[in-house]
Amino acid sequence: MAVDSDLGRMRVPPYFWRFAILGGAAVGLIVSLISAFWWDGAILPAAGFGGLTGLGAYDYFQTRHSLMRNYPIIGRARWIFEELRPYLRQYIVESDRDGRPIDRASRSVVYARAKGEEDAVPFGTALDVGSSEYAFITQSMAPKPLSAGDLRVDVGGPDCTQPYSSSIFNISAMSFGSLSGNAIEALNLGAKLGRFYHDTGEGSISPYHRKHGGDLVWEIGSGYFGCRNRDGSFDEGAFQANAQNDQVKMIEIKISQGAKPGHGGMLPGAKVTAEIAATRGIPIGEDCISPAYHTTFSTPRELIAWAARLRELSGGKPIGAKFCVGKPHEVFALTKAMLEMGVTLDFIVVDGAEGGTGAAPQEFVDHVGMPLREGLILTRNALVGAGLKDRVRIGAAGKATSAFAIASNAAIGADWTNAARAFMFTVGCIHSLKCHTGGCPVGVATQDPMRQRALVIPEKAERVRRFHAHTLRALKEIVAAAGLDHPSELEPHNLYHRLSPYVLSPADELYTFLKSGQLLADPQGTAYDVPWSVADPDSFKPKRNVAN
Repeated sequence: MAVDSDLGRMRVPPYFWRFAILGGAAVGLIVSLISAFWWDGAILPAAGFGGLTGLGAYDYFQTRHSLMRNYPIIGRARWIFEELRPYLRQYIVESDRDGRPIDRASRSVVYARAKGEEDAVPFGTALDVGSSEYAFITQSMAPKPLSAGDLRVDVGGPDCTQPYSSSIFNISAMSFGSLSGNAIEALNLGAKLGRFYHDTGEGSISPYHRKHGGDLVWEIGSGYFGCRNRDGSFDEGAFQANAQNDQVKMIEIKISQGAKPGHGGMLPGAKVTAEIAATRGIPIGEDCISPAYHTTFSTPRELIAWAARLRELSGGKPIGAKFCVGKPHEVFALTKAMLEMGVTLDFIVVDGAEGGTGAAPQEFVDHVGMPLREGLILTRNALVGAGLKDRVRIGAAGKATSAFAIASNAAIGADWTNAARAFMFTVGCIHSLKCHTGGCPVGVATQDPMRQRALVIPEKAERVRRFHAHTLRALKEIVAAAGLDHPSELEPHNLYHRLSPYVLSPADELYTFLKSGQLLADPQGTAYDVPWSVADPDSFKPKRNVAN
């Protein structure tokens, strides 16, 4: 060690602490080995020191991690804290309203309602009512009694011979493979007990969806899982066999997903188990590709024609489409196709960019796709403005965890709301953000049998049912407080938003809400003149190159 001439004492070299643990372990190993000659008990310390010394030597000579080369053993603390970071933030650092993507306060309400515990909160709101994120439903001085009936909506246009009476709150799309078999079972049993539907996700209908007989909406994505030929093309016979099953109530064509619109996917062959292969109709152990595009249609008119064919093959069940809105003219092109053909979808589910996913590129999660509110209003205006809203219902999906979310969606055009992550919480999800790793600690988003055993199906199914029931009761209370009888009576003027500390505005002053047939009678007089004029029912491309 060098001598510090100013202080007259020994100075520790700058690299000393970097190698302190490795050096200490090496010294301990030497001392333990020497001691072992006359003390048998020294073998255990020698093994411990030997392990540390070997680990430190490996860190020092490996070439992958610079930090561990310079800080043997000590550098590994970084990875330990990185692993613990989500938990430390969630349980120690974050406030109840800070958490992302779902804050702690919202999760707590879901947990409480699912468990049948007290969901009331004390002392007043913790929200900043002066913040621009604040929104509220206006109450009436003449509130109504709570509705005694079930909150449902009839789905099925004039071409539909088997319409479906849907709850206005349902389980959004989550595939088997993304979720465990136990999670799928619990969700479906809960849906059956509560009389609401369970969207299969694009991974098709698994045995876990079928076991308890809960209502299903079968989602068909670009991979055509459950109705595909060996080459990945659509198989009408396989579709018909599944679609005519009594448990399947509606069929949903997935065009895009909110969290990653316009992005395909691949399930590596190593993850394609026998169960997943049988469910999706793919070979075991081979990479499973979901293209970003469909091969059954390439234009709006072809999409509507295919939907009509699916309705025929299904025996007349409601056929719909799900998408995250991107280019406005494409929504209007789809609307024009329905108008010109005289054939409509039975429903459209609008997925917001804030929607969830098991895994997606960061850029897509953060910066691709239109948020739910704007996408929902645009789709509502397309259908209302074209005079089609009485034939085509609208569902909304994207970060709904409460009755307020359902009421807000209803006020701006949705007939019902779907939720995925909220229902994941009911079956045990703790927001660990491990969905993409297969290491879900509570058995929800994993295929590991030992992890899945933590999820007890009857108990979690009852939580699914309770959450749905308590949330709809809260919705009835909001609707009654607004002086209304049903959520369908909520209008844009019932929903207020804070614009600044000094300005509040109802939604109908913030956004355009068209009247029935307005796009047909006077498109130039609307805010949608350009996207409507360039929309082409024979192409998803605009008629001319304009910004819209």
